[in-house]
Amino acid sequence: MTDTPQAARPNLQSWWMPFTANRQFKASPRLLARAKGMHYFTPDDRPILDGAAGLWCVNAGHGRREIIEAVTAAMGELDYAPPFQMGHPLAFAAAEALASILPEGFESSFFVNSGSEAADTALKIARAFHAANGEPERVWLIGRERGYHGVNFGGISVGGIANNRAAFGPLLAEVDHLRHTHDPQRNAFARGQPEHGRELADDLLGIIEQRGAERIAAVIVEPMAGSTGVLPPPQGYLERLREICSANGILLIFDEVITGFGRLGAPFAAERFAVTPDMITMAKGLTNGAVPMGAVAVTSHIRETMMQGPPAAIELFHGYTYSGHPAASAALIAALDVYRREALFERALELEPYWQGAVHSLRQAPNVIDVRDIGLVGAVELAPVDGRAGARGYDVLCRAFAGGLLVRVTGDTVALSPPLIISEAQIDELVEKLADAIASSSREFQ
Repeated sequence: MTDTPQAARPNLQSWWMPFTANRQFKASPRLLARAKGMHYFTPDDRPILDGAAGLWCVNAGHGRREIIEAVTAAMGELDYAPPFQMGHPLAFAAAEALASILPEGFESSFFVNSGSEAADTALKIARAFHAANGEPERVWLIGRERGYHGVNFGGISVGGIANNRAAFGPLLAEVDHLRHTHDPQRNAFARGQPEHGRELADDLLGIIEQRGAERIAAVIVEPMAGSTGVLPPPQGYLERLREICSANGILLIFDEVITGFGRLGAPFAAERFAVTPDMITMAKGLTNGAVPMGAVAVTSHIRETMMQGPPAAIELFHGYTYSGHPAASAALIAALDVYRREALFERALELEPYWQGAVHSLRQAPNVIDVRDIGLVGAVELAPVDGRAGARGYDVLCRAFAGGLLVRVTGDTVALSPPLIISEAQIDELVEKLADAIASSSREFQ
């Protein structure tokens, strides 16, 4: 299924695309040429309703003039400034703007360029914090099965998606994993947080017994696991993790690269679930996807501990050439202004009941074995084709695109996360287009 006439296609061979079956894609490409509001447009100007906020990131919709103009103005004044032993006003202003929407107790952020860098940075800060606190033996890092924390070596070590790790040999050694929380036998078609699974947080007690609490630096989890197929946390699960970590001196890191900036109807999932971690990693919606940027927000306790050495000593031997880049800093400030002025976080919360009802109507579609939702996120899990896991999901992706809808697919799970500006009518359109794609695909795979 292709959308672009052969004559209009660029040469596709030079770009080795990420997380893509390149030969398959380039035989039948899906190309996006421009975007505005809730839509992408193909090179032949066919509208594609964005049901995925790009890649979980364009929360305020596409083509926001406020962000474009802010970035343009910033670049006109300062194209680049080194972040090592130097600074520029926009980066400090961006950190202050971010602090204004962080949970209470968070005052400082370390800027990076992506969610992957944010995850690795948080893991390094965790170990460095314990060393600065007189406990250098705390080096173990605990992730979770099916967790996604980017693609750098730290992130794939604590992450729990097998294909992301299989080809890359030995990873970090001092790593362990909690069980994932997906339990379709007890929680299928749950609306919002599933009822069952709080007890899975007690896996951490078993790891503590095995490794020793005094050797564990941090636990890192996504409050809502996104890239693995949208797994909302069971009721009480995050609260129990916080309780165990606090009792054992273990830092709790929330990876909010997906859940941050209104996706769950609050600035961060930490506020949605009323559970405060020690660090929050973020990216994506931080700049509305306009400029690459990520950040790690830390509690005052972590920052103060790290600042106890001599004033002339570097507190953290870590950073990136483009940390706090002027263009990214300007995009952050402008994006937060849009979110605040248009009350988009509140809008997502108000739309959640309508969204939930619409997404769960897909329960009646053929081959649907589960539907999950929370905030403005949804997932429709499809029965796999015998011996061809992922084939049905990919087929639905292609059919949806041909029908004018962009979705995300993980295996045989269709993930939905539209921009927060979506209307009720567009929610109906999204669900109708996806239902058509699922029904059409079911005729292909009897």
